[in-house]
Amino acid sequence: MSSEITFNAFVVSLATTAAVHFGDVVDSSSGERSTPNSQAAGHAIEMLMLLERKTHGNLTEEEKSFLTQVLYELRVRYVELEKASQS
Repeated sequence: MSSEITFNAFVVSLATTAAVHFGDVVDSSSGERSTPNSQAAGHAIEMLMLLERKTHGNLTEEEKSFLTQVLYELRVRYVELEKASQS
């Protein structure tokens, strides 16, 4: 392995999983977006919330701020997806 994985890169990888389940990421092989799956997106958000709880007090201010912002954005996106699915 050539480079060390940072905390923020790990957070981004989990956030990307949520984005895939939101249907926001285009599949590189087909060029199409996946069907939104709010339950799976919610699970990805829950994983980040668990990470936030388990790392409480052990993050730098930058890491804490980054994780807080990512969670905020994912939660907003989740609410948008839920509202759209009820329309």
